[in-house]
Amino acid sequence: MNNQSTRRTFLKQSGVLSVSSLLPLSVFEIKPRFKMGLQLFTIRDAMAKDPIESIKYARGLGYEDGEIYGYDGDNDTYYGIKSKEFKKQLEDLDFTISSGHYDFSSRFNDPMEKLERYVDQCIEGSYILNSKFITWPWLAPEFCTIENFKILTDKLNRIGERINKAGMQFAYHNHDFEFTDHNGEQGYNIILSGTDPNLVKLQMDMYWVEHSSKKSPAELIAENPGRYVMWHIKDMDKVTRDYSEMGNGSIDYKNLLSSIEKEDLQYYYIEQGGNFAVNSMQSITDSAIYFKKHLQRYL
Repeated sequence: MNNQSTRRTFLKQSGVLSVSSLLPLSVFEIKPRFKMGLQLFTIRDAMAKDPIESIKYARGLGYEDGEIYGYDGDNDTYYGIKSKEFKKQLEDLDFTISSGHYDFSSRFNDPMEKLERYVDQCIEGSYILNSKFITWPWLAPEFCTIENFKILTDKLNRIGERINKAGMQFAYHNHDFEFTDHNGEQGYNIILSGTDPNLVKLQMDMYWVEHSSKKSPAELIAENPGRYVMWHIKDMDKVTRDYSEMGNGSIDYKNLLSSIEKEDLQYYYIEQGGNFAVNSMQSITDSAIYFKKHLQRYL
């Protein structure tokens, strides 16, 4: 028997090798692959009063990454703070911004040249924040017609091409209205088939898919490989089907997140648009506690 075998036999007999059986499972848990993200729109009331302190509070809860909203392109500000100063304060908090929701919808009828000028502003702001994604988050109700969805796909492709050339990526975020039936046609199908997968990625709002789509999140991801690079994770009230804190709702996220394909996923954001049990800051607190305990292991 060589020295190494002798040493191993000694350690085994002395019980050193069996110490692992006494250690808590948490010692061996794998570090999450993704940063725990927060869509800052969830705490928009607090952000309006003090954005930096609000993000600092979220950071203390374990949120490491965020998705912004409300960029003022003409003044180059986020929440009234110049983008460079905002970035500096984010760095001090060790908090990243991987994506932003930008106000493209209000410019839907603008000439393409004017829309492109706004896109360039968004690129400049995102570049300063070191964000990877610029996201189209919403289409106002007056534009939600089949004809406008067809017009939208052209805009999405052109914006995506412009953003890609700048070294970033572009994505479209769904709500419920994309799944509305218009005499056999559906806006989301038009977006899926009419946009270039290389130019326009998709941000899946899992709540709205569960709420309004006939297909499950897993089915949509399987049918559209390479596209769903971001997720919004929020729960659904068991009675009203409104938003709810994570763990209080009806969506079986344990089953969903443990089994769903994650190959294309790059970022996810916990979100609650309203219907808070107490208030928005308590909501992100309760959701963070539940998420870290029950769901983060799957991501």
